[in-house]
Amino acid sequence: MISSNKTISLAIPSAVIALALGGCAVAPPSGPSIAAMPRSGEPLSVFQQNDYACRDYANQSTNGTGAAQAATTNSVNSAALGTLGGAAIGALFGAAAGNAGAGAAIGAGSGLLIGGANGANGAQYSAAGLQAHYDTAYAQCMTSKGETIVQPQPYYSTQPVYVAPRPYYAPPPVMYAPYPAY
Repeated sequence: MISSNKTISLAIPSAVIALALGGCAVAPPSGPSIAAMPRSGEPLSVFQQNDYACRDYANQSTNGTGAAQAATTNSVNSAALGTLGGAAIGALFGAAAGNAGAGAAIGAGSGLLIGGANGANGAQYSAAGLQAHYDTAYAQCMTSKGETIVQPQPYYSTQPVYVAPRPYYAPPPVMYAPYPAY
């Protein structure tokens, strides 16, 4: 019975750490986020060959999964460093309060959360940078083959108009008086 409780007490923190670090993963771009159109009169099969060739070129120019793996490693290291730093600071504060073990545990947990959030934020920026590099390489390749890149048109809306409400004036007070006696 003791070993099953110990297994559970080890499995729960391990699962929490794995879930926190899972948000730090960076996936390589799966395709362009821009649209390419064939030139006038070009057969679809030629356009598809150009598209596949340019996707391959863009994937190679972004280093395939190598850059994504490097970004993931960087973000996981950030989360791990946050955990260790939080444990150290928590142990110092806990020792000052008289319970270094509880302080280290609290510091490690908060360091994991902050480091994991920082790592996930860095991973998101890395993924956006990889996608932008991929799109640029794809657009250059497709343009060099004579294809047209269609830029999405920005959506412009009118500026919102804020109208102040009419001022509220309270009605005049009502005075009740008896009718005059004549």
